[in-house]
Amino acid sequence: MSVLVPLILLVLALSGTPLFVVIAASAIWGFYQTDVDLMVMAIEIYRIAEMPVLIAIPLFTFAGYLLGESKAPQRLVRITDAFLGWMPGGLAIVALVTCALFTAFTGASGVTIVALGALLVPALQKSGYPERFNLGLVTTSGSLGLLFAPSLPLILYGVVAQQMSLDVAVSIDDLFLAGLLPGGLMLVALSLYSGWVSRNAERNHHPFDKAEAWAALKDTKWEMPLPFLVLGGIYGGWFAVSEAAAITAFYVLIVSTLIRCEIPFKQLVTVMRDSMKLVGAILLILAVSMASTNYMIDAGVPEKIFGFIQQHVSDSFTFLLLLTLFLLILGMMLDIFSAIVIMIPIILPIAVEYGIHPIHLGILFLANMQLGYFTPPVGMNLFIASFRFNKPVMELYRATLPFFFILLATVLIITFWPGLSLAFIGE
Repeated sequence: MSVLVPLILLVLALSGTPLFVVIAASAIWGFYQTDVDLMVMAIEIYRIAEMPVLIAIPLFTFAGYLLGESKAPQRLVRITDAFLGWMPGGLAIVALVTCALFTAFTGASGVTIVALGALLVPALQKSGYPERFNLGLVTTSGSLGLLFAPSLPLILYGVVAQQMSLDVAVSIDDLFLAGLLPGGLMLVALSLYSGWVSRNAERNHHPFDKAEAWAALKDTKWEMPLPFLVLGGIYGGWFAVSEAAAITAFYVLIVSTLIRCEIPFKQLVTVMRDSMKLVGAILLILAVSMASTNYMIDAGVPEKIFGFIQQHVSDSFTFLLLLTLFLLILGMMLDIFSAIVIMIPIILPIAVEYGIHPIHLGILFLANMQLGYFTPPVGMNLFIASFRFNKPVMELYRATLPFFFILLATVLIITFWPGLSLAFIGE
């Protein structure tokens, strides 16, 4: 029977059973096997619901969906073009920065490709960039903002890590700071490549126009305070992450519906429903995963895995190299939210044993998962872009390859240079 249950769970997973059902079933079976009262499942779910920081996830998600349904993407493209479009490769850099900022607030790379792709690809084409470059740029840029606050994966990693009772504190504020340099490195690397690609193009940039820059600045007067509201409020000590999320959601709601009037009240219900679908999926998986995590900890699963790995891997360098390969494959097969709540409870204790800082692990984990979004053959962004731009997936494979290798190099730098992630948090 003990062999049959894992096989049944595997069949359920492969047959399309919701992930939270499979995780919950495995946790219930584990507790049942060890004669632990199954009431522990309900207790774990309630414990998750009590966490104050968890309210940041639905609130930031709602704010991100509101921004996506409004005309904020167009204004974001306009202002970045006004201030950066004059540079060599300027419009490509505009696309990179715009997508990174938009993904940071929505937390979903697919939403960025769908929302901004229709604006950016034709604009790049008109400015003389090669079509393959344009497709690769937008497909890649869709996941760039995952390391920037207030990215949902950063918050979720912090929530999961805080349940692990580690000796080193893992605060979401520190994670927000830790992602700045690694995320900036990715943007700089792709910006340099974009400038090199556009070196022979004659129509790829325009002179700096003060009047247009001022007009774009005035047009985004309601969106401009958002980064300062979130980051300035948190690091200024004015409010916590959950309070920043509440203020952000309220602010975006008022601006979108009452000030700009871009989202009618009848559409508001649809936006709420769509955003809460994502939130519901995340919280369900998180709740049952925490119960499953506690079972694994009680059963000593991380210690057993660490003991096995230690027999074959003697140093942290080799461990990080193998972890990078594993995360690339994982990023192709599993969405980032599920990967965090399922794998972090297993990987984090092992990484700590190898002397890897939990904050550094979070950044390298998300950086690798970000790369997995467009890693052939089954990276999710490839299929979203294929559908959005009506192009064969094979064409997207070829288009993203240069971007893949550039970002792979930056991911390796992030992975093996912990100081890049820990520079702002005093570690």
